[in-house]
Amino acid sequence: MKITKAVIPAAGFGTRFLPASKAQPKEMLPIVDTPTIQYVVEEVEKAGISDILMIIGKAKRAIEEHFDRNFELEAELAEKNRLQELNDIRRISEIANIFFIYQKELNGLGDAVNYARSHVGQEPFVVLLGDTIIDTDNSQSITAEMIRVYEQYQAPVVLLEEVDPKKVSRYGIVGGTMIDSQIVEINQLVEKPAVDQAPSNLAVAGRYILTPDIFECIDQTPRGKNNEIQLTDAMQLLLKRRRFYGLKLKGVRHDIGNKLDFVKTNILYAMKRRDMGEAVKKFIKEIAAKLEH
Repeated sequence: MKITKAVIPAAGFGTRFLPASKAQPKEMLPIVDTPTIQYVVEEVEKAGISDILMIIGKAKRAIEEHFDRNFELEAELAEKNRLQELNDIRRISEIANIFFIYQKELNGLGDAVNYARSHVGQEPFVVLLGDTIIDTDNSQSITAEMIRVYEQYQAPVVLLEEVDPKKVSRYGIVGGTMIDSQIVEINQLVEKPAVDQAPSNLAVAGRYILTPDIFECIDQTPRGKNNEIQLTDAMQLLLKRRRFYGLKLKGVRHDIGNKLDFVKTNILYAMKRRDMGEAVKKFIKEIAAKLEH
C-alpha cells in the first residue's frame, strides 16, 4: 500500500530546556526564525504526504496555533505591504492537512504512537520525531528515501545513524546484516543497551515507517526503560512477525532536544542564510581570534 499518512509525536515536557520549555513546546524553539517542528512538517511535504497527525500534550497549543491561520496578523502585514512575510505565514497553514490529538499521560513513545491507531487505520505510515531535523547529503527528503526502501521490500523501515560505540546506551540500537552500503536487514532491536551488550553502533535516528500491526505489538509491550512503553520494544515484537530494514543516514541528524546540538544547529543554519550567512561567519572568526589571545 502507498504511504499517505505521517505521525509526529510531540507531547514530551522537554525538561532539558527548562525554563524555556515551561510554557513553550521545545518543538517550537526556533532554528534562526523557523520552529523546529516546521522543518519536520516540510520534510513530510517534500515526500508527497499531506495528511499529518500530531500527538501533543499539555502546554502544546502553540504548535496548533502556529499551523493555523492568523487573520489579524495577515491583515496587518497586507496593510504594511510586507508581502513576502505575508506569503510566508500563509504558506505555513497550507503545507499539509494537520490533525491533532492529545496524549493524556506521558507513557513513552510507544504509547504516543498508539494514539494514531484510528487515524492511520490499516495503512502503513511514517513516524517522525518532532524535535529531530535531518539534513541529507543530496538535499532530498529522508522520508522520501525511506518510502522508496519500503516500496522495494514491503516491510517496516527505520532510519539508522552510526554513533560513538561508547554512547550506544543513549539510543535504540539495531543488529543485522548489511544488504548493501546503505540498507541493513535487521534481526535485533535493543532500547539503550549497555555498551558491552550492544549488537552494533547503529542507532535508530528518529524516523520510522511502520505497518499497522505495530499497534497490536504495542498492546503486548510491557513497560520498559523509565517505566514507559518503548517503541523499540514493540518493534522487536513486530520483527518476529515480518522482515525489518534499516536505511543508513547519509547526512546529519540534528537533535534539537539537546542544548548543545540546538546551539550548533542554529549556527549552521544561520551560516547557510543569504541574509546573514557572511555576517555570522565573520562574527565566528572574530570570536575565534579573541579566544586565541
